[in-house]
Amino acid sequence: MTTLNATSLLTGALAGVTAALLSLGANTQSLFAIVLYAASALPILIAGLGWGNAATIVSVVVASLIGAVIVSPWFALLIAVITLIPAAWISHLANLARPASELGGPEGALAWYPLSDILTHLAILVTIGMIIIGVIIGYDTTMSDTMIDMVLQAFKARDPLYNPDPASVAQFKALFTIGLPLAQGAVWVLMLFAAYYIATRIVQTSGKNLRPREDMPSTLRMHRLSIFAFLGGLLLAFMGGLPAIVGALVCGTFGAGFLLAGFAVFHFRTRGKAWRLPVLWLGYMSVLIFTIPAFFFLLSGLMDTRRAIALSSTGKTPETETKDL
Repeated sequence: MTTLNATSLLTGALAGVTAALLSLGANTQSLFAIVLYAASALPILIAGLGWGNAATIVSVVVASLIGAVIVSPWFALLIAVITLIPAAWISHLANLARPASELGGPEGALAWYPLSDILTHLAILVTIGMIIIGVIIGYDTTMSDTMIDMVLQAFKARDPLYNPDPASVAQFKALFTIGLPLAQGAVWVLMLFAAYYIATRIVQTSGKNLRPREDMPSTLRMHRLSIFAFLGGLLLAFMGGLPAIVGALVCGTFGAGFLLAGFAVFHFRTRGKAWRLPVLWLGYMSVLIFTIPAFFFLLSGLMDTRRAIALSSTGKTPETETKDL
């Protein structure tokens, strides 16, 4: 899976150029900047999932070099730690397999790296990447307070009579300091996993997939140890200062993982039901509109942390079986 040849080099280079162009498009401060940043992970994932580690490494290097030359080394570091490296790493993990017999499985079968561990690694990588960026830009409570003050000044410029209560402003600043890293971490995990999902479908359609298609509703869970990371982040979030910012970030990234697992559980438990489709639509729309129902799916993900491993025959098959550990 690390074969270095002309095809993998060319594929990696094209993927790197595409990723860099998408990142540069996001750097123009467009309305869809965050979507373009997340989409820049897609070519890296496609290269890795379809052509292996060699193509992935080339794509990351090419994209980083283009970003450094056209914009700045700091921009290259930004896209590398929050997009390129996480995409490259999870594509590498997705291609890992070992004989199933080593895990007590049947002879002549392959056991693929668990999707639960891939999702957990994604949450860890996004957390680390966000912390690195936060250190570089100097994000702290003072910076978040300044952002709120700028917004309030804009409102006052439009309406001179606008004079919010100081106590309310202070409370909102405290919530924003925690809410911003929580939301950023959660959204980034969700968007990068969406890119991974799309990439798997693209390479499967093209027939270039190294990892056979698996049943995500039954395998998409978080590692059981992730619960302790989530609870640790929750405790830090109440400590105030920088620990609270880091704790909120951890809650956001790992919480997003558990949210995805909760949706997978939802799909799995409604499978085969006549009323499945309208209930699925109702569940997703309720989360998009009201947000509060997301806690139900989060709780479902927290309650089901089984570690399922996808099994396939040594020859490529369109589907895989699963084995719980």
